[in-house]
Amino acid sequence: MKDLKQSTKQRFTALDFDYPEAEDEAAIVVREGGIDKDMALKLVEIAHKARNLKGHGIDEGISTRLLVYGAMLIGQGIDPVEACKMAMVRPLSDDADIRATLDAAVEMILG
Repeated sequence: MKDLKQSTKQRFTALDFDYPEAEDEAAIVVREGGIDKDMALKLVEIAHKARNLKGHGIDEGISTRLLVYGAMLIGQGIDPVEACKMAMVRPLSDDADIRATLDAAVEMILG
């Protein structure tokens, strides 16, 4: 990917986006993922832990989309810890240390 020249960037408007507030993000996960609010808040908590690692071994944090995927697996009867590892941790990194750190966060919050 290549950055645009400054003169080209100035021809466009720009908006800054960030993740929704925890309550709002949990509401999205409840609606889209089909799980209860308590579990959705736990998934959002896991995501916040992972997002704090951005720039420290991972390029992107756990997106709301990945939270929904994890919620959908949980809704289908997959163990919540395993669902989070499959849908939220494994897509982020192949690095064993990063995965172990995120797995530990999942187990701490859901275990």
